[in-house]
Amino acid sequence: MGWNSWDCYGTTVTEAEVLANAEFMAEHLLRYGWDMVVVDIDWADPTARSHGYNADAPLHLDAWGRLVPDPERFPSSAGGAGFGPLAARIHELGLRFGIHTMRGIPRRAVAENLPILGTDAGAADVADATNVCEWNPDMLGFDHEHPAAQSYYDSTLALYAEWGVDFIKADDMLWPYQAADIEAYATAIDRSGRDIVLSLSPGRDLSLERLEHLRGHADMWRICDDLWDSWDDVAANFARFARWAPSAGEQGWPDGDMLPLGRIGIRAERGEPRDDRLTPDERVSLMTLWIIARSPLMIGGDLPTSDPATVALFQNADALEVLRASSRNREVFREGNLVLWAADGADGEWYAAAFNLGDEATDAVLDAANIGFPASGAVAELWTGRALALEPVTVQGDAARGVAPGSVALRMALPPHGAALLRHR
Repeated sequence: MGWNSWDCYGTTVTEAEVLANAEFMAEHLLRYGWDMVVVDIDWADPTARSHGYNADAPLHLDAWGRLVPDPERFPSSAGGAGFGPLAARIHELGLRFGIHTMRGIPRRAVAENLPILGTDAGAADVADATNVCEWNPDMLGFDHEHPAAQSYYDSTLALYAEWGVDFIKADDMLWPYQAADIEAYATAIDRSGRDIVLSLSPGRDLSLERLEHLRGHADMWRICDDLWDSWDDVAANFARFARWAPSAGEQGWPDGDMLPLGRIGIRAERGEPRDDRLTPDERVSLMTLWIIARSPLMIGGDLPTSDPATVALFQNADALEVLRASSRNREVFREGNLVLWAADGADGEWYAAAFNLGDEATDAVLDAANIGFPASGAVAELWTGRALALEPVTVQGDAARGVAPGSVALRMALPPHGAALLRHR
């Protein structure tokens, strides 16, 4: 649970902006479990801009061909300090610090054939120009037959550990699936001696057949491409989460990507500065799906300038308890526009989520047995705090169509693209 700079600042985030979001998180969100602050891509590029990447960017490198922060955007990194001072400040706030990295080795390091720390090899010896990222021009792939390829990853992770990095979003790893790089990166983290969370991106076309390999080498992995503030993007993840959520747990976490909520697009890759374009009901549905599927949660909006009503979604302790303490999270029903999920609580609760994927409001009538709820007890909708009644069905063909007499039903109004997150005690 944290914040990532991508949706609001793209490649251009500054140290001051990172700290402003960290301070907001520490004051307003830390007590709800939000504690990770992540600097996304191109932090080494002094020419970073909105809406894309720069070919032949003059990335800042150290003598060993390792990326270091641009000191203009990150002043505390000057003099070889790297991200150490920024990480220390974020740790002082009670938070953790993460960075984005790319698969491979910088083209600039290869062009200059900079030496690889701890070896007699140079960057040109380990580069593979046939396996490069399709969307970012900064890096070349690795020839993993050369032992110095592993040494380069080892050297970068040693540097990140020295800085105090707690989380790495390693990009260009999953589409296409780069098994050798994933294994080498995981090895480098183990050798760094620091407990660093490894998140792999992007998850376009990711197959469930990769599950055991992912569990063996990463902590979390994306199951989709970049997700933005459109209902179509959100709706596409229903099927993905239905496939992946039963595998979520301490062995690893399928990740539905960032929450494009709040003030986004400020200097981002996509779109102009804006409050996200989702409706209030669509924001609730997004949060509900990510929570009931137990996805990692990374806020994409600029926290200090986001709407308070959006920030309040991140402060709902009852809803976030479902993320932390539920199990057996699963889709149990999907017919037409109605989707139902169910999960077990840690202390005898039962959870469920009901979604209306349609463009029109609907009055949903749910057979309690269809969502795993006992026939008696107290039911609450967690976003509103509203109590719902468990009603015996006594008349065939009454308003509870599709629920047989003798059953117990829950009735609720679901707005277009809306959701309800339910707890039974």
